[in-house]
Amino acid sequence: MVMKEILQKLIDGQITIEEAERNLKTMQIKEIEDFAKLDMCRDQRTGIPEVIFAESKESDDIIKIIKASLVNGRVMVTRLDKEKYNSIKGNLNLPDEFKMEYNRRAKILLIKSNEVEKKVKIGVITAGTSDIPVAEEARITAEEMGCNALTAYDVGVAGIHRLFSHIRDMIQEDAKVLIVIAGMEGALPSVVAGLVDVPVVGVPTSVGYGVGKGGKTALFTMLQSCAPGIAVVNIDNGFGAGVFAAKIAKQYME
Repeated sequence: MVMKEILQKLIDGQITIEEAERNLKTMQIKEIEDFAKLDMCRDQRTGIPEVIFAESKESDDIIKIIKASLVNGRVMVTRLDKEKYNSIKGNLNLPDEFKMEYNRRAKILLIKSNEVEKKVKIGVITAGTSDIPVAEEARITAEEMGCNALTAYDVGVAGIHRLFSHIRDMIQEDAKVLIVIAGMEGALPSVVAGLVDVPVVGVPTSVGYGVGKGGKTALFTMLQSCAPGIAVVNIDNGFGAGVFAAKIAKQYME
């Protein structure tokens, strides 16, 4: 049972206070054999669904964690490459009410029984096409937290004139936060922050070579930005950017 069902049963007199308390305690953490402990109330407590980080996990373990998480009505699996997705998709045996969506670029698998209502807008901007996988991870994450994401890809400083119409449209559409993703020298978040009056979340990517290899140059540039109003997440951390932006934007929901 989920929390609402337990509380409704208590109101209806179907269970005692002691039974409700016991059920609430046992639903918080679900242990799967000896390898996983799921936080079953994370979504209700924080607004962030329990997310399965697939990298380095065995396919069989991912399947077991997904099945145990279905009680929450939705599951998000991140950093799930195509090969591992192909190895698990035929073995999930999902109930009929669940549908499965896999985004190859973002390496995200969504399994859900209903759609999340999107009540507020954010923007997702990339400097280059190579930054799109990280952007898609951010976009999907924010949308699963109740945001409608407006996107503008490949509008970096190498051709800065490409950026301005997209920035104007996002502000006119009342985007509450802009996620700006860039590799190489990582200058784009500073440019954007100097043009808008909304918070900017900078995401450095590992796109680059030479001194820019691995994303550290982009990270340092964003941390050292002279344009105020930027918060910076870790290299390639689209998920973290999506969560942070959504938490800010959701403060505007009625």
